[in-house]
Amino acid sequence: MSHNVLVIEDDPGITRVVRLYLEQDGHQVLTASDGLSGLEMARNSSPDLIVLDLMLPSLDGMEICRALRKDSDVPISDVPIIMVTARESEGDRLAGFDLGADDYIPKPFSPRELAARVRAVLRRTARQTDAQQPPTTEYHGMSIDFTRRTVAVDDHKLALTPTEFRLLALLAASPGRPFTRDQIIDGVFGYDFDGFDRTVDVHVANLRRKVEPNGRKPRYIQTVHGVGYRFGDA
Repeated sequence: MSHNVLVIEDDPGITRVVRLYLEQDGHQVLTASDGLSGLEMARNSSPDLIVLDLMLPSLDGMEICRALRKDSDVPISDVPIIMVTARESEGDRLAGFDLGADDYIPKPFSPRELAARVRAVLRRTARQTDAQQPPTTEYHGMSIDFTRRTVAVDDHKLALTPTEFRLLALLAASPGRPFTRDQIIDGVFGYDFDGFDRTVDVHVANLRRKVEPNGRKPRYIQTVHGVGYRFGDA
């Protein structure tokens, strides 16, 4: 299936090769070579996925990601984002995931691997969209519309990233059931995910900041000590 992919990268050689591989997969590819034009293009072209370099002129990738994720009124706020960067420490990866990235690839990378990651992220998003779920569910002031992929708490609409929505949908589909981190990785990220357990904790923390009225007393996302997480009371 063809998708629109926006590549924001200031190295023309990398852009050219990435574009070639993504077009071979049947995608329509847009490109931007600096941060400000990339942010504008993201907002105006509504891509299905963004490949985002972090070290960009005029506006860095972290600021772009932060700008896209912060406003629930921006239609692009839930677009999947794959970050690419020469920074490859665990702390850098966690910072990227904390801002709402869906995947993170350190440079130098194989364009074939990047194309595979793009396919994997798009697959995860499609799998959640196509999953057999009840149309909506209600729980203690939270409303989840699985068809429209929207979430509201106390009638306030929330802006969740694709990964955050998949995480919430997985837990909410089985209220009270504890999920281990490995089960969450399999259910949310897929078997092809090249990450680590702390990635789950970062996404849970991000989700809690958005959905919990009182972060000190979580109403929805409960920690099950020694196991993982569950939705609601056991």
